[in-house]
Amino acid sequence: QVQLVESGGGLAQAGDSLRLSCLASGFVFMTAPMAWFRQAPGKEREFVGGINWSGGSTYYADSVKGRFAIWRDGDKETLYLQMNILKPEDTAVYYCAADTSQSGGSLRVGAVDYGMDAWGKGTLVTVSS
Repeated sequence: QVQLVESGGGLAQAGDSLRLSCLASGFVFMTAPMAWFRQAPGKEREFVGGINWSGGSTYYADSVKGRFAIWRDGDKETLYLQMNILKPEDTAVYYCAADTSQSGGSLRVGAVDYGMDAWGKGTLVTVSS
């Protein structure tokens, strides 16, 4: 079955960096668009950024643009999220997601959850001021 397992969360101070990883299995990693979402306490889940099947195209929320970077490693079947210049407002549970229905596609911008149909359980990132 499809599995997405996030790791790398933890406690950081404002200005620090963290790298999250998402190990994927159970679907064709190389052809699935993928994304990161986050949910802060008391708030709705929001899109952080996404990447197309090849890794050649990325898309970010305005709130993280220039600070966060997403890439994928096909050999390791792992999605990454590098988070730099962390802010207290970045505190959230971060979720990895995949659009397993696509083969060689791009993020479905405008679709609910950008078309993602598989989700990890999340990893908590806490940023103190």
